[in-house]
Amino acid sequence: MNSNPASTELTAETAPDGVPLRRSEDLDEGLGELEDAPAIPSDGSRVFAGRRLPRQSEVLEEQGLAFDVDTLLQRRGLLRVLGLGALAAGLAACSPAPAEEGVTAARGAGSVPEIPDETSGPYPADGSNGPDALTQSGVVRSDIRSSYGEASGTAEGVLLDLELQIVDIAAGDAPFAGAAVYVWQADRAGNYSMYSAEAAEQNYLRGVQIADDAGRVRFRTIFPGCYAGRWPHIHFEVYPDQSSIVSADNAIAVSQVAFPEDACDEAYAAAGYEPSRRNLENVRLGSDLVFGDDGGERQLAEVTRQGTGFVARLTVGVDTRTEAHSGWVMGSGPGTSGAMPGRP
Repeated sequence: MNSNPASTELTAETAPDGVPLRRSEDLDEGLGELEDAPAIPSDGSRVFAGRRLPRQSEVLEEQGLAFDVDTLLQRRGLLRVLGLGALAAGLAACSPAPAEEGVTAARGAGSVPEIPDETSGPYPADGSNGPDALTQSGVVRSDIRSSYGEASGTAEGVLLDLELQIVDIAAGDAPFAGAAVYVWQADRAGNYSMYSAEAAEQNYLRGVQIADDAGRVRFRTIFPGCYAGRWPHIHFEVYPDQSSIVSADNAIAVSQVAFPEDACDEAYAAAGYEPSRRNLENVRLGSDLVFGDDGGERQLAEVTRQGTGFVARLTVGVDTRTEAHSGWVMGSGPGTSGAMPGRP
């Protein structure tokens, strides 16, 4: 590597997506290709992995979403080109378990329906109504249970691995590789980070992933809580690529994942879900404000047991020919006051 003393090369234990940044001793052999990395600037700029930091006065963790995503994609490319089994195993250990063979494979051309457009609700934190998690460095991650940045809380609850397969129906149901997906949800008490009074200082249960070559994104989270008036759900927005996720106006799909009643019953038997258990008794999937028109037919996840937790899978058909939009937003719900048109 170029070791120009006029510049400062940063080091860190991990990249934003959890991939080790320092090469381990056993991987040094066979990485000669990396020796041809771009030269480090000679103007005294602070750099990381051969790239000039966009925010020269900030620490590595505060370089912004674009820098995080670029780091994620570069490391995925390294794994793909070099076939580093050991490093790939490390990535898998930090990510939700992969889908069973064929469970979420893209179906034939024209067989995947478009995911219904739904409200982004009162708590999107995508910049559309105030708070904006999408501009925060660290939001690109697969495990969304803990807060990041200056916040330090963790959302406790029943483990849930969420897998969404994004399919481009305009391209004959081809996997939508490179799509950026932002998810957010309520904690087990029904509170949303960055909004609800009980979790306003947290940013847990929010995260972004970039779809792999199979169109899949995977998140490790907790089973979402049920709050008064709504069926248990997880929100998500789909963006066409990594650069567009900086603005909610660029979303090409805004929707929600619904959960089967039997899975909710099982999850809510766990300690800490008592409020959700009571609220679930008073709502029905068929009469929900969002899912009630069709019983969540195109949004109901396939949920199976995995150890003491669950795996939820859903194929998401998006039409890349549609105009970008940011969904409907409302301002009432648990922990807030006031109201705006829309549905939660």
